[in-house]
Amino acid sequence: MEKKVIANLKVQIPAGKATPAPPVGPALAQHGINISEFCQKFNDATKSQEGFTIPVEIIVYEDRTYDFKIKQPLTSELLKKAAGIEKGSGEQKKEKAGKIKRSQLREIAKRKLPDLNTQDLEKATKIIEGQAKSMGLEIEE
Repeated sequence: MEKKVIANLKVQIPAGKATPAPPVGPALAQHGINISEFCQKFNDATKSQEGFTIPVEIIVYEDRTYDFKIKQPLTSELLKKAAGIEKGSGEQKKEKAGKIKRSQLREIAKRKLPDLNTQDLEKATKIIEGQAKSMGLEIEE
């Protein structure tokens, strides 16, 4: 028999740095989840990705057990790292924040493919390219 899902939580947590503080603690506490156990499991699973913010989906069941699914780091963070910049442009039409190669966009698209609403790498690359442009990144061939 399947367990009854009582909550489906989505939070973004720095890789390897989950703590009982917000956003983790309050989100889990209201469902009776062992927060320190979750933090330990999340930190162990994401320590190799430190420096990135990781979206995580936490499924809470009626018996107070849970499963969680770790997604790929935020696209904006992957783009900033690839372009070697700290932040995007505030005025992307007037001011470019940096440059990124099309091959780098493709690599980010491959990495993000499981989290996107397509299974086609070319379409995924276009999605990533759109975000790069919105951040003020210039695309190089």
